[in-house]
Amino acid sequence: MVHRNAPLSETGRERLARCIVEGGWPLRRAAERFQVSPTTAKRWADRYRVLGAAGMTDRSSRPHTSPRRTPTRTERRIIKVRVLRRFGPARIAFLLHLNPSTVHRVLTRYKLARLSHVDRATGRPIRRYEHDAPGDLVHVDIKKLGNIPDGGGHRIHGRATGKANSQRTGSDKRKDGKPRLGYAYLHNAVDDHSRLAYTEILADETRQTAVAFWTRARAFFADAGITVARVLTDNGSCYRSHLWRDTLAQAGITHKRTRPYRPQTNGKVERYNRTMLEEWAYARPYRSETERRDAFPTWLHTYNHHRGHTALKGLPPASRVPNLSGQYS
Repeated sequence: MVHRNAPLSETGRERLARCIVEGGWPLRRAAERFQVSPTTAKRWADRYRVLGAAGMTDRSSRPHTSPRRTPTRTERRIIKVRVLRRFGPARIAFLLHLNPSTVHRVLTRYKLARLSHVDRATGRPIRRYEHDAPGDLVHVDIKKLGNIPDGGGHRIHGRATGKANSQRTGSDKRKDGKPRLGYAYLHNAVDDHSRLAYTEILADETRQTAVAFWTRARAFFADAGITVARVLTDNGSCYRSHLWRDTLAQAGITHKRTRPYRPQTNGKVERYNRTMLEEWAYARPYRSETERRDAFPTWLHTYNHHRGHTALKGLPPASRVPNLSGQYS
């Protein structure tokens, strides 16, 4: 490929060479006419004498020999460790007594997929998919989150003080005298196509709670003009219950479950869980569980309406749901 600032294209090089070789122009005159250096003019003229018009194309800058390149046997060992053990460059380098940058160059040269792009169990690249329309598939999951003691936990006071503070909070004690602060159960529903999310913070993960959540989530999607056709969940007990099955069946919704021990199948809601923890749950030190929960509705609105999503080319989920209320607020 000719550089965009190069004074000569392949056609221009041939004209320059013809002027010198066939027209008998002096090097300096030809160089001045085509606005290049005499050295450049001589190089193209010499190539034309030997190769003709075929010599006017760009050549690879790769050297003919690379005496310091990593030996082929070492490269094979690197690839073998990567394929069999799924190690990253640093761990492979430590195992084989190499420099991590050397290992990284070998992996890049052979175009081996990043570890984040492969299934750790099988080593095969993860197949990315996206359904064509909102509602074709909704991912549902529950994220368990420990409650924050009044006054804040270790993120505010440090490990020792935070632990003592948590032990002073709560009336329901365990046998060892420590309080039962309990957990928050975040029930999440994420549309596969738009990444539009609906979340509620509830007290448990029983089948009754899960079904009640789904009823409200389905109403939320319906208000946005989304008709849910399929729901994908893991194999949690609430999703294996007859109540959950019958609720979806009555609405004409197909229920699909992930394969056991394969959470990546439900990857879109798993990634949403991670984003939620990073940008809301652990984004700043809260002084109570109430303070954290009060901040959640604002964060969820920002996620759906304003936060750019990399899978959506930097646009928010609302950009794929034209009927979503509050889109411009």
